[in-house]
Amino acid sequence: MSQDLKTESRDGMRIAWDVPITMDDGLVLRADVFLPATPGRYPALLSYGPYGKGLAFQDGYKTAWEIMCRENPDAVANTSNRYANWEVVDPEKWVPDGYAVIRVDSRGAGRSPGFLRHNNTRETQDIYHCVEWAAAQPWCSGKVGMNGISYYASNQWRAAAAQPPHLAAICVWEGWSDSYRDGNRHGGIACVFRKNWQDMQVKTVQHGVGDRGARNAITGELVCGPETLSEAELAANREDMWQEISAREMEDGYYRERTPDLTKVKVPLLSAANWGGLGLHSRGNFEGFQRAASRDKWLEVHGGSHWAPFYTDYGVGLQKKFFGHFLKGEDTGWAQQPRVLLQVRQVPENGKERFLERHEQEWPLARTRWTKLYLDPHDMTLSPAPVTTDQTVTYDAMGEGLTFSTPALKEDTEITGPSALRLFVSSSTTDADLFVVLRVFDRENKEVVFQGALDPHTPVSQGWLRASHRKLDLARSLPYRPWHTHDEKQLLTPGTVYALDIEIWPTCIVVPKGYRVALTIRGKDYVWDGAATTLSNMKHPMRGCGPFEHDDEMDRPPAIFGGKVTLHMGSGQASALLLPVIPPQQ
Repeated sequence: MSQDLKTESRDGMRIAWDVPITMDDGLVLRADVFLPATPGRYPALLSYGPYGKGLAFQDGYKTAWEIMCRENPDAVANTSNRYANWEVVDPEKWVPDGYAVIRVDSRGAGRSPGFLRHNNTRETQDIYHCVEWAAAQPWCSGKVGMNGISYYASNQWRAAAAQPPHLAAICVWEGWSDSYRDGNRHGGIACVFRKNWQDMQVKTVQHGVGDRGARNAITGELVCGPETLSEAELAANREDMWQEISAREMEDGYYRERTPDLTKVKVPLLSAANWGGLGLHSRGNFEGFQRAASRDKWLEVHGGSHWAPFYTDYGVGLQKKFFGHFLKGEDTGWAQQPRVLLQVRQVPENGKERFLERHEQEWPLARTRWTKLYLDPHDMTLSPAPVTTDQTVTYDAMGEGLTFSTPALKEDTEITGPSALRLFVSSSTTDADLFVVLRVFDRENKEVVFQGALDPHTPVSQGWLRASHRKLDLARSLPYRPWHTHDEKQLLTPGTVYALDIEIWPTCIVVPKGYRVALTIRGKDYVWDGAATTLSNMKHPMRGCGPFEHDDEMDRPPAIFGGKVTLHMGSGQASALLLPVIPPQQ
């Protein structure tokens, strides 16, 4: 390393702090580089993101850290945790195995100057140049991988689509791929997550917060750079992400710029989704795995919290098996790795989540029994036979909605995969927002909820659709995954019946004998009937949907979205839920 860098040897690593990486437009980003103690050429693991490379996990995300320490002690074992950062690899778990670890503060964040704008073309170009910079360093073998959670995962899809020559493999752990559909506009409805996310997790570590912000516990340096800017200067130096999203109801160039062309993703990839990642941390992993052009691609799906599984022995072991094969050429056994690794979700027992590991070869599973259950308003059931007489049922959009349920199941039933709902709907106004919730109830009629990626009390799955966004792309749509174009707003004529096809995000649950599967249709977010949960990095207590709520009155004016919605069943109007029922492996 250059002698003018701040370098030191500690904890079995050589560390260079604030290494400059010059972009093609002349702006200098800053990175921390962790290398093995013995000089040599090593494959690199790179992450690029806005959360401040110098902010310790335990300081910036206190409650998440405490939960991980309590519930997943192996995630914080065999390391001092002094170098732990939110959603990126712990170098103490990787450097001793012969990897270089590079953490880059994204443009405008942490110790990297510049205008703070997320997920755009400029950011993708930055990542491209960071990859190529790393590969050219004398301590690098020339092979660069990317690894990390959420933001640090999502940008891997875009980086891979840009095809930097030395990007050799990516591990996309709970990372969205579609800017519009996966998190910002569920079914066309604005999700307020980004509004609060920018306040809680980005503004706090923007470059220029300076001495109003945290200090690196190891170096003593300010996490957000040496200078301290005024609030007005900071605001002028960042994009108002929520303003952009709230002003753009239809899919346009803003969202498309932030959505990769998955047909250009050709590097080996491991896509890891979370069954409980409703709202941001699952759909993109399934779509990315299915649609990426990579010949060498694998899907893993787990449960539990959004952050902990990545750091557990299970998560790190899987990642090392993958990267050892593609970055180091080691015989890790990955050549025999099944294409799909599922942690099959069971109902919780004594409050504890349970999973059974199973290997598959494709997604969705080829042996799926696609099962239609028809909505019957007579007794509010989900029935295997369609309604034969014309019937209707109406609900207040801002009320509790309607719930249809199967009878008690006669045998254990596994539901694994994507689901879809076809409804015939009329509204008292010119539009309607449909929130559909897939649920499970036990023998005592108590709802069974699950640990979500962020919220500990989530339903089995959810789907959303704004009725005026009902237009389908027939070329992309599949029976189990409708694809809406979101390019044309088609308002309703009050009282007129329209067919709606609603995507329900992929899920997994083995429903025990005697339990019931239910579907709730309503005009507002699902709310768990219990106490709310708080995380230090979330602005509001979580009530069943985590931070992925849809309550902005500018996007959902009550005069339009607070009307009455009527469901229609009968001749030519077969409202039905399509479920992926999985028979046992033979």
